[in-house]
Amino acid sequence: MKTQMAGLALALSLTAGAAAAQETLSLYNWGDYINPEVLTKFTEETGIAVTLDTYSSNEEMLAKIQAGATGYDIVFPSVHMNDIMLKLGLLEKTGINAHPDFKNIDPAFLRAKEDPAGEYCLPYAWGTVGIFYNEDVTGPITGWADFFAIPEKTGAKITILDDMREVLAVGLIMTGKSVNSADPAEVQAAADYILSHKAAVTAFTYEVPAMLTSGDIAAGHFFVGGNVFFTEMPNIKYIIPAEGGTMYQENICVLASAPHKENAQKFLEFYLRPEIAALNVAQQFNGTPNIPANELTPDFIRSNPNINVGPETMARLQIFEDIGAALKIYDRAWNTIRTAQ
Repeated sequence: MKTQMAGLALALSLTAGAAAAQETLSLYNWGDYINPEVLTKFTEETGIAVTLDTYSSNEEMLAKIQAGATGYDIVFPSVHMNDIMLKLGLLEKTGINAHPDFKNIDPAFLRAKEDPAGEYCLPYAWGTVGIFYNEDVTGPITGWADFFAIPEKTGAKITILDDMREVLAVGLIMTGKSVNSADPAEVQAAADYILSHKAAVTAFTYEVPAMLTSGDIAAGHFFVGGNVFFTEMPNIKYIIPAEGGTMYQENICVLASAPHKENAQKFLEFYLRPEIAALNVAQQFNGTPNIPANELTPDFIRSNPNINVGPETMARLQIFEDIGAALKIYDRAWNTIRTAQ
């Protein structure tokens, strides 16, 4: 589950069954984006002790790796960051696609343009980015227009993600453009859309689950995996905006600088097993690229149209791509949005 909580610096050490283990594996993943039971089971089966550090964005992770962070074996980049890291020579060729269990992976999830056959990374999980809202406060809403109108209509607060691509994507969607547009005029129009609604936004933040639970906000722009926090709160709803939204997919990649490449390879092979991918999904509220794993997931996840979306919904979702030099256009637009009064 991709919850990206700001300031999260979790370090999880799993030593069950491995108190005296000499072998280790270091993961660097999004906050709260892997079921701890998966890591415990891996340690129990292999004797490899796992440590986990977390990050809040692709950019944070890349910056740390490029700054020379050592010791990490595995990262979980989104597809477009997977491509960027491959171009930079930061990822190890694992040959995971040659493993017999790679047949479990739906070919539709081999989305990395720089790794179309899955020679480097293993498709991990996917989901949508939409709106969580407290229906007791807001009443029913259907999309972005309703979302931005909440403060004026109810006096309640809303937040959007502290994420350049996700925020500008809202503007691009609402102006009828691709979330991967490289046209400066289109990106500017998207920024103008966000700026025209900025007064309604209380904060750019990843802290949506905590703020919704406490009642500090009535609605927030967030990842579908946030549903895990609201299983006992039926008044908190999640929607994929009618006007359109984004989807994400992360892959499991081994760093070229990984000190424990053999152990990392074992983890990729371990995660190919349907029961392991299903165990992760059961706690994460995401979709899985592992076809047989879908049949092992709980029905409330398998049948949830916001998690395993139908063709009509999928048609209005877009996924980020590596936009190359055009990223500078987005950087400038984002800086304008964040600094505008």
